[in-house]
Amino acid sequence: MAPEVGTQAPDFTLVDQNKQPVGLSSFRGKKAVLVVFYPFAFSGVCTGELNEIRDDLATFQNDDVQVLPVSVDHPFTLKAWAEARGYEFPLLSDFWPHGAVAESYGVFNADAGFALRGTFLIGTDGVVSFAEVNGPGEARDQDGWRKALAAL
Repeated sequence: MAPEVGTQAPDFTLVDQNKQPVGLSSFRGKKAVLVVFYPFAFSGVCTGELNEIRDDLATFQNDDVQVLPVSVDHPFTLKAWAEARGYEFPLLSDFWPHGAVAESYGVFNADAGFALRGTFLIGTDGVVSFAEVNGPGEARDQDGWRKALAAL
């Protein structure tokens, strides 16, 4: 089950596309975090969503907020995708144990082996202030994210 608004977000540490560890708790007291689960690198809808983050990065990553996209892809895949698309934000790998963080957020599709499109805005106190979960083929409306970020 996905964490609901008003509840503590599950903590995690994953490696990014450069194999550097990134922990959710490292932002506590410093920045809000927008955690964006997506099925796979290089897929059409996922590329469109992350391109929108890239093209409006100052909204999604700044002095007040950090964006952390998460997929079950291997870090090497994420590095190739980041370089190909010009992503200058961390892409976190939930590769092994496969989908464990996505599962803790209630967005892991175990039958298909990938994360659903879950989006969670986590405040500096570690509490979820925005949550949505979309199916694999359902693109998200990022205006909802922008409204949630503006309300911080």
